[in-house]
Amino acid sequence: MSRIYDRLESATLLLTGSSAIKDRLNAAWRQCLANFEPEDVPREIRLQFIDLASSMQRERPLRGEDAVRATIRKMSNEEAERNAQLIFRMFCRMTREHELELPLPAQTGAVVQLFAAEG
Repeated sequence: MSRIYDRLESATLLLTGSSAIKDRLNAAWRQCLANFEPEDVPREIRLQFIDLASSMQRERPLRGEDAVRATIRKMSNEEAERNAQLIFRMFCRMTREHELELPLPAQTGAVVQLFAAEG
């Protein structure tokens, strides 16, 4: 899980840059997410990832470009924003899942210290 989590975090950070949304989306997809297969992705975000992957490669490329470049070229800024938001939502979902797996901090030590101070 940590590999996809780390990549989603990196993709999210790339999406916060100051360049055009299509350029940021292109970088986030190619540098962070394009090499994953759906079975590599945790079940809780797999359908979102499949939607994103198909959305990023739906157009037929012209000579000298690939499907991702063709798709991004034809995308509206609103479509690019929706895909960027999908990446962010997947990262948030993974963050919530990760936090649920963390152990709760032990509170007994703090309680004992308070009673010791009163004594």
